[in-house]
Amino acid sequence: MKHHKIGTHEEWLAARLDLLKEEKDLTRRGDEVARRRRELPWVRINKKYSFETDEGKASLTDLFRGRSQLIVYHFMFGPPYTVGCPACSATADSFNGVLPHVEAHDATMICISRAPLAKLLAYRRRMGWSFNWVSSYDSDFNFDFGVSAAEASNEVTLALESNEVAMFRRLEDSGFRENLPPIVAQNASGCGTDVAGYVSEGHGISVFAREGDSVYLCYSSYTRGTEFLMSYYAILDRTPNGRDEDGTMGPWLRRHDEYDKNSDRRA
Repeated sequence: MKHHKIGTHEEWLAARLDLLKEEKDLTRRGDEVARRRRELPWVRINKKYSFETDEGKASLTDLFRGRSQLIVYHFMFGPPYTVGCPACSATADSFNGVLPHVEAHDATMICISRAPLAKLLAYRRRMGWSFNWVSSYDSDFNFDFGVSAAEASNEVTLALESNEVAMFRRLEDSGFRENLPPIVAQNASGCGTDVAGYVSEGHGISVFAREGDSVYLCYSSYTRGTEFLMSYYAILDRTPNGRDEDGTMGPWLRRHDEYDKNSDRRA
């Protein structure tokens, strides 16, 4: 534990009440941002996609499973990977248990990755997850939505008929792919691939709506834009040590069955 200021209860209470005002302001600001997010214009998806599921071939419309909204988590698990990305795995731990509540609100949430379906389902069994996981291996889906590039390439392109969308994706990356942190090599090794193979995939979230036979893109977000799914960060942000990451996201993360229970997180 790092050295920290010690004070009286009165000093703590005064500081806590002052902080509470900022927390309330942040909550109200978050409500406003959520409203604007819901008001984004929709983009009709005209391209036909085909996915491999544990129930056979499926279209994008099929993935809604009769609901009007579809949330896709783009899980980093490319064809050369032997196992899924540890950071995406920790994220999946966070949302796997809440899916019945999401579905009760007319929304289906699934994961889509480019690895062959057999790899995805085997890893899902290992991790003990229940969410629907489908493969886009024989589809342009991952490329079109900016989360896959050709192997041995750091360049990500979009095919949504819009250069502006590609510009948005590159802006949100904020130079990450041009300045790869050391964690990338660690994660690549942990996924059974090299750095080029690892960064040929990216994570993100895409939200779609369905009206009749028409499907629309409503929202997308990448990199730290998916942090809202990582409940462990929100919890750690309330502790004295916080994330304790020295500016590099996730070097301590492991798959939940890889932590050494008899030592600290860095074992």
